[in-house]
Amino acid sequence: MTYPIRPIGEAEWPAFTRVLEEGFNWTPHPQQAERWKAETEFDRTLAVFDGDLMVGVTSVFSFRMTVPGGQLPVGGVTAVSVLPSHRRRGVLSSMMRTQLADIRERGESVAALYASESVIYGRFGYGRAASMLSFRIPKRGSAFVKNAPVDPSLRIRVAKPADVRADFEKLYASVVTARPGRYERNAAFWDSTLADEEFDQRGAGVLRSVLAEDDRGVRGYAFFRVKGSWDDNDLPTGELQLHELEATDPAAYALLWRSVLDRDLITTVRAARPVDDPLISLLADQRQLRAGWSDELWVRLVDVERALAGRAYAAPIDVVIEVEDDVCPWNAGRWRLTADTTGAECKPVDDEPDMTVPVAALGSAYMGDGQLVQQLEAGLVREHRQGAVRALATAMSWSPKPWAGRVF
Repeated sequence: MTYPIRPIGEAEWPAFTRVLEEGFNWTPHPQQAERWKAETEFDRTLAVFDGDLMVGVTSVFSFRMTVPGGQLPVGGVTAVSVLPSHRRRGVLSSMMRTQLADIRERGESVAALYASESVIYGRFGYGRAASMLSFRIPKRGSAFVKNAPVDPSLRIRVAKPADVRADFEKLYASVVTARPGRYERNAAFWDSTLADEEFDQRGAGVLRSVLAEDDRGVRGYAFFRVKGSWDDNDLPTGELQLHELEATDPAAYALLWRSVLDRDLITTVRAARPVDDPLISLLADQRQLRAGWSDELWVRLVDVERALAGRAYAAPIDVVIEVEDDVCPWNAGRWRLTADTTGAECKPVDDEPDMTVPVAALGSAYMGDGQLVQQLEAGLVREHRQGAVRALATAMSWSPKPWAGRVF
């Protein structure tokens, strides 16, 4: 069957949330739903209908996101769900295709999302473009190396997060371009980030924060929750759950980490961080750090020509890429990518290809942490000129590694 798809209006918000509640097995608190509604761009929120019944939904945030070498407008895909009664009927496929076409028409060459299930989005051309580590750091093993940076002019200030929101916003805006995957936040996103009702706390206490500053101003911040507990011998076994830590320089970064790691009555700190987080180098005994790996941001090239020309490259490159893309047929074909320190260009050509690459593989490499060589070795990328894939992988690599840092 063919089901009609269209944007929804605010009056249809309750029906929209009901689909998500079924799809994600989750019922939000009314205040959470209102915050979510405030973030929503209704002209970019699609629904699929079976008669009068809303059976599938998805939405997009209009982001300005950091990519290697700069920033681009990116479609942040979110709230993708289909009623259990309407699975396997083409609802998701038609909805995702409609959404990608709309993203392209709006001039965004890249789409990005967090995947609730990692098996889903490769079918629509998304590739895993960023990873994260879930840190578990025992306080007793958290000493830093002797040459860790120290700045005597820095001091720690304890503050209620709501009272220093302006400092958070200013500091975050100053560092958002430092790592691919980070995106600018509007007021509604900051409202959600700093929300601190009882249902936000999930038994982990109120949101707390510290700032690293000198006489010139704030150079970093951290905010977190503390879940206090005691063992049978009345010894503290508290856990600090780090939500965010940002700094403008290494000394402020190190001081903020020491502040959370040395907090009284804490035995463990948990945090989700990028795979190349500098904390790993700061720890004197890195073996004490326990980390679980998982995928983070997924990226899809909606317009190959503009996306590949819109980022910087770590090394000169001149290759012809044959792109396979069944979902966005305008991308399928051969593209010559040339880039050096002055810029990049991507143009359609009829030349013989140096490689044949599924569009999802390009998406996985786009932010600088791709697996092109591994996918070549797995037989998922085909090389027609020896060394071409490795050359492209080197050119698309980037440091620091990508990490968005906040689910959207």
